[in-house]
Amino acid sequence: MKIVCLDMEGVLVPEIWIAFSKASGIPELKRTTRDEPDYNKLMNWRLGILKEHGLGLKEIQETIATIDPFPGARAFLDELRTMTQVIVISDTFTQFAKPLMEKLGWPTLFCNSLEVAEDGEITGFRMRTENSKLATVKALQSIGFETISGGDSYNDLGMIRAGKYGFLFRTTETIRRDNPDLPVFEEFDDLLTALKKELA
Repeated sequence: MKIVCLDMEGVLVPEIWIAFSKASGIPELKRTTRDEPDYNKLMNWRLGILKEHGLGLKEIQETIATIDPFPGARAFLDELRTMTQVIVISDTFTQFAKPLMEKLGWPTLFCNSLEVAEDGEITGFRMRTENSKLATVKALQSIGFETISGGDSYNDLGMIRAGKYGFLFRTTETIRRDNPDLPVFEEFDDLLTALKKELA
């Protein structure tokens, strides 16, 4: 049995931190896992910037409420889920993801959680498991699934390479150049066509 595992930000929806960087006027927050492979290092750095500027969960959630999925993402997911099970595996957090999942038709999401103080300050974060994307794919394989995985960033490469078929979607030139053997897609229609062949 085959299952598709997809990254969320950069694939189905715009990057939350880039949107918040624009909304808050803090250009440093544009840095994402496309730029920094070490997610723990990236998140701790982000939390330091938030603390420095006195920003918390409320301000980020206000920005998230204005974000819509990429054009075509909802229709892509809807059609793909008529053919197979799909899990969105993201390094985002439950406190960020809910309004985006609603706009995407409530796909299954595996992600992490934030530690938030009573005043709304984000004091820390809890990862679901170490190397959560790769760990999830390996766990699915251990119970009989063939995994098909895709994403756009460094932290997606483990799950992409671990499965039956993997691909990059709207990635950077650097990641594309460093992984010339992986198929790269820019449009949902082209990706859906390729996935239909793999699922057949």
